[in-house]
Amino acid sequence: MQQFINITLSGLVEGMIYAAFALALVLIWRSTRIVNFAQGSMAAATTFVALALIDAGQSYWIAFAVALVSGFVLGAIVERVIIRPVEGGPELNAVIVALGLFVALQALIAVIFGSSFQSFPTPFGVRGFEVGDTTIAITPTSLYIIGSVLIVMALLVALFRFTRIGLAMRASAFSQEVSRLLGVRVGRMLTLGWALAAVVGSLAGLLIAGGEFVYPAYMDSLIVFGFVAAVLGGLDSPVGAIVGGLLLGLALSYVSGYIDSALVNVAALVILMIVLLVRPGGLFASSVARRA
Repeated sequence: MQQFINITLSGLVEGMIYAAFALALVLIWRSTRIVNFAQGSMAAATTFVALALIDAGQSYWIAFAVALVSGFVLGAIVERVIIRPVEGGPELNAVIVALGLFVALQALIAVIFGSSFQSFPTPFGVRGFEVGDTTIAITPTSLYIIGSVLIVMALLVALFRFTRIGLAMRASAFSQEVSRLLGVRVGRMLTLGWALAAVVGSLAGLLIAGGEFVYPAYMDSLIVFGFVAAVLGGLDSPVGAIVGGLLLGLALSYVSGYIDSALVNVAALVILMIVLLVRPGGLFASSVARRA
């Protein structure tokens, strides 16, 4: 029973990290209709910026804030300089450019910060809470991760449901010409969508790095799991990203704890295939396409 509880709690925490990255993918999809596979490398870059500041003697929270701001600026620059020239063409062009950016950023991180493993600190403890004589797999860092992701989800839901900026971002993603006729500054909305998504991605990078070793490609697995979580919950739903991340985290934790940790990647692929076959729009799909 103790093993089941610890595996479940570990799965919930891991699921929250997947959910954080899935939220970044959902945000950029809702605001631009593009799946940004370079999000992981962008997050890794800002994480290394934070690590450089910490190594220079700055506090974790100053480095945390600078990393988020760096993510915002990086996202805006990427959209304006790299994605904007191909946005008017086929959607596949932007995806290919994003994949190229993913590789280029990883190489740039290795050149600037080195390719060796480096320890990233965490602001809270990593020792599990004790209940009687039993130590459970929930730590102060785990609570920090859960709280951070839930706050981000609430902010994104509020942004898209209750603000004019959120409505303008969604309108720009679905129909740029109509949005321009209605007075929406489409270019600014697309840039803002990329910038905010990069902030959320940076948060995910910081959360997964806490108390672990980081290197230029440390986000690679999170890209895959975060994408699966986003598809599972629905690319249009912030709530779906959270639910998808939690379900995926639990499933992979059970596979690792009760079967074999080597099968985790295979299990994620199987889950993705099942979702695409059974419910392509995800569990929280906002609409169903009508058939003629």
